[in-house]
Amino acid sequence: MDKLIVVRHSETEGQHEDSPLTKQGIRQAQTLAYFLDRAGHEVDRIISSPFLRAVETIKPYARKKGLELETDERLEERVLSHEPLNDWEEVLHDTFQDPELKLSGGESSKEAKKRVLSLIEELEQEDCGNVLLVTHGNLLALLLQKYKREIGFYEWKRLTRPDVFLVQKFGGEYTVERIWED
Repeated sequence: MDKLIVVRHSETEGQHEDSPLTKQGIRQAQTLAYFLDRAGHEVDRIISSPFLRAVETIKPYARKKGLELETDERLEERVLSHEPLNDWEEVLHDTFQDPELKLSGGESSKEAKKRVLSLIEELEQEDCGNVLLVTHGNLLALLLQKYKREIGFYEWKRLTRPDVFLVQKFGGEYTVERIWED
């Protein structure tokens, strides 16, 4: 893998895995396709969360470029708990502070990070050029911690829908750059 482009999905109607994009989210997906086409980073491979909102976000770009859209379950959003949480944002904050914190039926930050990094490690071993991943906000923040440790809850809160980050290596060091222009 040469460059890694990580995309957070566009605005959606809900959090269920089959939640579609809103009308605004559909417009955002079109804008994203235009943006990525003009950004100047060739993409050789697109891998998305299988959740509908992620697939719908990148489908216009994949179609425009004639690229196959692969899905990988390791890019699915992290589940905090199977029980409804009124204070989910506070719980999410706590999981950034304590990566091993795990609620009933949920996944800890440590577990979610291990899951997504298994995909990254595979890609780093392959000669697959530039890879674009489409995922969800929480998992995106955990993935970026591999390259920039100080990413945490407050950086997650500043993410937009969609959002785009470029990860590349310069002189043996990885850089993380937010390239999306709202």
